Amino acid sequence: MKKFKFRLQKVLDIKVKDEEESKLKYTQAQNEKRMVEQNLANLQLSYSKHSDISNIKDVVTQKITINYLSSLTQSIKSVAEQLEEENIKVKEAKDDFIEKQIERKSLEKLKESKIEKLRKEEERKEQITNDEFALYAFIRNRVELA
Repeated sequence: MKKFKFRLQKVLDIKVKDEEESKLKYTQAQNEKRMVEQNLANLQLSYSKHSDISNIKDVVTQKITINYLSSLTQSIKSVAEQLEEENIKVKEAKDDFIEKQIERKSLEKLKESKIEKLRKEEERKEQITNDEFALYAFIRNRVELA
């Protein structure tokens, strides 16, 4: 097959590059979300660890612990809100990545169909040439037999 030149190759290359960038953004968004989830889990673990103040007999220590638990509660709420924001970012990044993937795949399908069309055209031309050679051989054999 002769060298195939896809006219939209530069566009396809740009689409591939865009998809890779989008994939990187999606991965980064997932990593940030994981870090926020881990932070939230650590805060909740700390809260559950210190939430039982019935063992503490000293009133000052109880007040300090209550204040600490109040602070942890505020931190947990804040991190939970941050987690919701990260979930939104991850969803947006995923949607963008999927959109870029679809754009790239559609161009690749177009390229593949053009290659297939060119291959079929070359096969058709080759078949015509082969048929001509067969016809010439048949005529030559008929002339030699006569």
